Amino acid sequence: MSSSKIESNEHRLHAAHDEPSLIDPDPIDEAPDDQGEIIATAASIAVVAVGAAVFEAALLPGIALGVVATLAPRALPSIGAVLGPMVRSSVRGVYRLGQRTREMVAEAQEHVSDIVAEADAEERSRAAKSTAPAA
Repeated sequence: MSSSKIESNEHRLHAAHDEPSLIDPDPIDEAPDDQGEIIATAASIAVVAVGAAVFEAALLPGIALGVVATLAPRALPSIGAVLGPMVRSSVRGVYRLGQRTREMVAEAQEHVSDIVAEADAEERSRAAKSTAPAA
């Protein structure tokens, strides 16, 4: 290559790094508004659903699952934020219920042990009374 071509290419490379207008914009910074994409997705789903209903109604459950699978990644973060406190309070409630149940079972077991001990004591006293007169 001639030296003028090399210098020209080097000049373009340096110019591309020096001038922000020549650099490709970051796709994340330039992300379009999701509203238009959501409307387009909803319209596509509606057209497919109507077509499926016209030709074969048995396809509709599969389409519904596809819609849920399509929308799930967008909806899960907001659903998680809403369901998180509910799940925590439910777990706390179940834990408290488990503790109370454990206490009730321990108390019932104690009562049963007391009743068994009383029945055993009564049986021993009867046995002692029945053997005492015979002697």
